[in-house]
Amino acid sequence: MKSLRGRSSRVGPETLAGEWSGSTPVREFVDGLPDVLAVRRMRLLARRLLQARERGAARLLMYGGHVIKCGLGPLLVRWMRRGIVDCLATSGAGTIHDLELALYGATSEDVQEGIADGSFGMWSETGEAYARAVSLARERDAGLGRSLGMLVLEEGGSPDTSPLAASEEMGAPLTVHPALGGDIVHPHPSLDWRDLGGAAERDFDTLMERCSKLSGGVVINAGSAVVMPEAFLKALTSAQNLGAGVSGLTAANMDMIQHYRPSRNVMERPVAALGGGSVSLTGHHEIMLPLLDAFLTAEEER
Repeated sequence: MKSLRGRSSRVGPETLAGEWSGSTPVREFVDGLPDVLAVRRMRLLARRLLQARERGAARLLMYGGHVIKCGLGPLLVRWMRRGIVDCLATSGAGTIHDLELALYGATSEDVQEGIADGSFGMWSETGEAYARAVSLARERDAGLGRSLGMLVLEEGGSPDTSPLAASEEMGAPLTVHPALGGDIVHPHPSLDWRDLGGAAERDFDTLMERCSKLSGGVVINAGSAVVMPEAFLKALTSAQNLGAGVSGLTAANMDMIQHYRPSRNVMERPVAALGGGSVSLTGHHEIMLPLLDAFLTAEEER
């Protein structure tokens, strides 16, 4: 037997939870969280984002439709305005929920109910608005993110709640990466897949340009299990192929469960090849992303 006095232990008084009340400032709340496991990882991610902002490296947030469905569009807007992130990238679903909320005030239908009678996704306003945006992309030689942002602003959507509108208003990139046939607007008779593909190609070029600036930067994938991890890996590789020389990035995945592609294509393979570090945070978006915002706010106040 050995004495505890000589043992190296991982948990002590400095790691225990503090106390809070309804009037506790954000910084005190964050500092009072137990300094272990996910708290340490989230604190690291917040610091890396702020360090990347200070040095002017890219801060890329990729997200799936569930992030918008959970009501987090306004949070993404605030992060863009504060410079926490300087580029957003999303799947087609992320833009459809954004568009419906911005122009019609509601989103997220009952999918199971709509399958039985064939009404799932067959909403004229959504399809027609999306088709107008795709036509706008062709006419103005714009990417899909820009054209959707233009449409939302022109039709009265609020840039305070819509990342699409805010990105266009700010002149910040928001790229869209649809999987043809995978979104509810794709069967709409007014939507031209050739124009959609052209707009998506321009956005891929923009994403590649942002990936070329990821040395010392941060990429976060939130809630996209397949599309964004795959698009990111190809955009990053293309940037490297053209001589970007990216190194030392921080790659994070935030989702309800840790999927194969985000783990491999966002965190593991790029970091192993280019150096840097990875952060894995598991939990519901409506809790974890606001928590990250609290950590960012606390770090900014130091």
